[in-house]
Amino acid sequence: MSASPGISAFPRSDANLFDWVGTIEGPAGTIYSGLKWKMSIHFPANYPYAPPVIKFDTPCYHPNVDINSGAICLDILQDKWSAVYSVQTILLSLQSLLGEPNNASPLNPDAANLWVRPDDFKSQLLKHYRPISE
Repeated sequence: MSASPGISAFPRSDANLFDWVGTIEGPAGTIYSGLKWKMSIHFPANYPYAPPVIKFDTPCYHPNVDINSGAICLDILQDKWSAVYSVQTILLSLQSLLGEPNNASPLNPDAANLWVRPDDFKSQLLKHYRPISE
């Protein structure tokens, strides 16, 4: 995938083109700015008619991410999926979600409650964050 600023995704190996690894950088001007996450992307056999399964491998403290499993609550990966979405579109949506969470549908209620207190949120974010090695 040709990278847009702050995102990338490539097959994990030539042997299995259904398993990819992706990265997203926190968007500038957000609490996530300067941080980077690694993600697993698995394409089902019926892709693009079904969405890929994407999860954070790097712990991500966020209202719409399960801190333990890395699962993501994003409508375009579930009931709003469309076969026209590219990997780039999905990663850009995830990058945007970092700065604009859907606190009405949290996978991490603690993060959703802290979101209104940026200093406390950033403190928790950094407690869970693990820098990725290139």
